[in-house]
Amino acid sequence: MFEHISSDAMKPLLFGIIKSLTPSEYEIEFIDERVEKLPERIDSDIIAFSVETYTAKRACILARKYKTEENIIVMGGFHASVMPDELLGYADSVIIGDAEGSWEKFLSDCKEGKPCKKYVSDETKPLCVLNDDPSIYKHSYYGIGVYQISRGCKFNCDFCSIKTMYKCVRRKTADMIAEELKKSKEKIIFFVDDNLFYDKKSAIELFRKIAPLKKKWACQISMDAARDDELLSEMKRSGCFLVLMGFESLNPESLGEMNKKANTAADYDEIIKRIYRHKLMIYGTFVLGCDNDREDVFRRTFDFAVKNKIAVTNFNPLIPMPGTTVYSRMEQDNRLIYDKWWLSDDYRYGETAFIPKNMTPEQLREGCLKMRTDFYSFRCVVKRLFSNPVNFIPMNFFVFVLANIISHREILKKQGQLLGGILNETDTDKT
Repeated sequence: MFEHISSDAMKPLLFGIIKSLTPSEYEIEFIDERVEKLPERIDSDIIAFSVETYTAKRACILARKYKTEENIIVMGGFHASVMPDELLGYADSVIIGDAEGSWEKFLSDCKEGKPCKKYVSDETKPLCVLNDDPSIYKHSYYGIGVYQISRGCKFNCDFCSIKTMYKCVRRKTADMIAEELKKSKEKIIFFVDDNLFYDKKSAIELFRKIAPLKKKWACQISMDAARDDELLSEMKRSGCFLVLMGFESLNPESLGEMNKKANTAADYDEIIKRIYRHKLMIYGTFVLGCDNDREDVFRRTFDFAVKNKIAVTNFNPLIPMPGTTVYSRMEQDNRLIYDKWWLSDDYRYGETAFIPKNMTPEQLREGCLKMRTDFYSFRCVVKRLFSNPVNFIPMNFFVFVLANIISHREILKKQGQLLGGILNETDTDKT
């Protein structure tokens, strides 16, 4: 997002995917700016950027910096898939959708000296088997492996950008994942699927396949999975220690506004108790600032997270992401504060990008920041740590302490940072 060495960076799954798709005749260097300083110049024939909306401005600035008459700049990722024409102001080519199929065609065209402006992948291509070559990583990432079973999500929340790129859900088989994990040297795994739980049968098959590998793992699940004791039991038995869940809101009206169909706020407390009975920790995410939220939403949500001893949280202001229903609605209602907040020279990380209905933009920004800083204060961390016996399982204790220390540090570093840097007027005109 900006020039900043991060302490919470996860291992880039994309590196292994691109390595798997690239013919051996090509020499590749992978650079992760989150954990290493960029060189002043890059003498490569092709420079490829993976671009998320939060990193779009930084990618544009770096593309301008590294572009020469001899090289080719290509951009892919979620933002390139949603805003390809915008990024073509800085890149020679964009890849819309997944790399599978498109990346190979792009390389072939470059070899012939005829790269196209746009490469559009479809969702019929199978997910590639990951080439997790350790030589491509220059950083340990806390010894955590990152793997993916599926792409896409069976739900369609209106604030989420997943559906802007994926219209269906594609999955690897349990055998494929087990084979990938067998080759992994990491003992701790994070499955980055937007929702690991697609259906009960395939989930249990996966858990039983990976149980003999003795890995410890975390994942994202939806509320329907968290209501199933058999599923939670199989998860724990196969090595799961933490589940990331999108509670999003305690307000039923806000959940309806988000189209969060799997969530029923009335049974949150019971779901949390069920998860704790299986000795799993919870990483809870919340979205504040919906049209039905008022100023009391901050205190109520904070108290809920502390009362329920949630190990790690994200208290996020609602962000209108391009391509989503919420962005279209805000744009139509003239409620966007910035024209393309992700490229603005005024927008800063943690700020509000729209005009809320029942509070000011400043109240939303300060409310979320206070929740974050209070939740990761020493007093609150100690209170949550000692009030939940689940945290004293050796593995859980280590993860709880490390995650809370890192979250506290990153909040202080990131809040108020200008995304990317400064785009000059010439660059802004290109967009």
